[in-house]
Amino acid sequence: MSKQEVIIVGGGIAGLTAAAYLARAGKKVLLLEKNEECGGLVTTFTKDGFRFEGGVRALESAGTILPMLRELQIPLDTVPSPVSVGVQDRVVHIESMEDMAEYAAMLKEAFPADSDQIDDLIAVIRRVTKDIGILYGVDNLLFHDFKQDKANFLRIYIPWFFKFAFLLVRINQMQNPVEEYMAALVSNPSLRDVVSQHFFRSTPAFFALSYFYLYMDYFYPKGGVGQLSEKVMEKAVELGAQIQTDTQVVAIDVAQRFLEDKQGNRYTYDDLIWAADMKTLYRVARFDGLPTQVQQQVEVTKGPILAGRGTDSIFAVYLAVDEPPETFGRIAHGHFFYTPSREGLGETHRSELKAMFQNWAQLSRADILSWLDRFLRLTTYEISIPVLKDPDAAPPGKSGLIISTLFEYDLVKKVLDDGWYGEFKAAAEEQMCSVLANSLYPSLMEKTLFRFSATPITIANTVGSSEGSIVGWSFENPIPVVNSLLRVRDAVKTPFPHIFTAGQWSYSPSGVPTAIMTGRMAADAVGS
Repeated sequence: MSKQEVIIVGGGIAGLTAAAYLARAGKKVLLLEKNEECGGLVTTFTKDGFRFEGGVRALESAGTILPMLRELQIPLDTVPSPVSVGVQDRVVHIESMEDMAEYAAMLKEAFPADSDQIDDLIAVIRRVTKDIGILYGVDNLLFHDFKQDKANFLRIYIPWFFKFAFLLVRINQMQNPVEEYMAALVSNPSLRDVVSQHFFRSTPAFFALSYFYLYMDYFYPKGGVGQLSEKVMEKAVELGAQIQTDTQVVAIDVAQRFLEDKQGNRYTYDDLIWAADMKTLYRVARFDGLPTQVQQQVEVTKGPILAGRGTDSIFAVYLAVDEPPETFGRIAHGHFFYTPSREGLGETHRSELKAMFQNWAQLSRADILSWLDRFLRLTTYEISIPVLKDPDAAPPGKSGLIISTLFEYDLVKKVLDDGWYGEFKAAAEEQMCSVLANSLYPSLMEKTLFRFSATPITIANTVGSSEGSIVGWSFENPIPVVNSLLRVRDAVKTPFPHIFTAGQWSYSPSGVPTAIMTGRMAADAVGS
């Protein structure tokens, strides 16, 4: 049995951040990761000389990532990752606030009868963009040593606290789902869809409509997004942390403070940080032997956790194309959100999908593929072209593309259970490529050298993420974790003694900056 001072389960960016800070504090740290490599959803891989992102396509600092890198003295060579947004045959490049006027013009061109309401919408987006600039406009307090820089604290952060207090009021006023908020602002359902279908279903309106700020904050590490995970992991190891991959934890005895991996190896700990899927923690943890009051609290917490659901997943197609980067660069930046139809998804991914689930036994494969065809013609795509950000991301004269759209895990799971997963994947790949070939990239089909895809099932199996979620908990269900900025430090606490959590499942809404922030908070909680 291996004895450790601190064990971290999960080698995503949250677990790696926690490992680096604990090792820096002098703790004996062992990080266990179930896959061959660390990184989770912050990874990069190559195939035949083409570089692709395994998860997030670019990063936004949000006042967190860059300050963390500076504090840990981690060098990371980055370039801007400007965003383009398109509807049908019009594309707008987003590089500054001035481009919001072009965005408004694009919407008015698509929906000329709704000009006044588009102006109202743009006014809200401008206000929210200004507000989110307050939230992320200073370095996260977790990554600033005020003991060494009291003058800076007084000069910058004291005035910021007052702005932040007023900002919280405005955030609370826009906590309702973006679809509801848009319905009160815009009467045209197609216009509402074209804007709101960029986001996870029922995303709080404030965070959804702050997308303009995030578009201007994106950056891309040279060598791929996975460089962030690699650099943090290297720093953790340099500071003394031990990283052990291919190690899947299958049981935890909370009272005796040991865990067991799939091979039967046991590890004891003084403190444990769970930086993996939250549902898995509550499934594998045995807590008999704890005081009755603690067991009762665990049961109270466990129910909502296991009943909760991950938010939308994605379906992604990876392509190598025999076209030079300039072909794609003439159309859009290397990070591109594109809606091929101004019709909007409507009820395709809501009541229609629900009806499909209810009548599944009576549906033929042709019925399901017909729905899929309609959905993929109307949905919004995130298109990432790494070679437009880093010339080394593809062989000379060629380009790699990642084309993805938000997608429902339960649909793919039903298809898998019915035994035609491969056929479904192939149909989705073909239709996604066809939609873009008929709108943006005429030569896409005949110039494709190879392609493959990842579904919500792929994500669930690879990352171990419930429902294949890429940002934690669904906004459509009661969120079973902390989701208030005023209580963010409680996000790492659990009812289990000596166990803390970190990562996308510990706080909502989530993302890479949140994972890093909770990783740091969990490390601090262990050290306190």
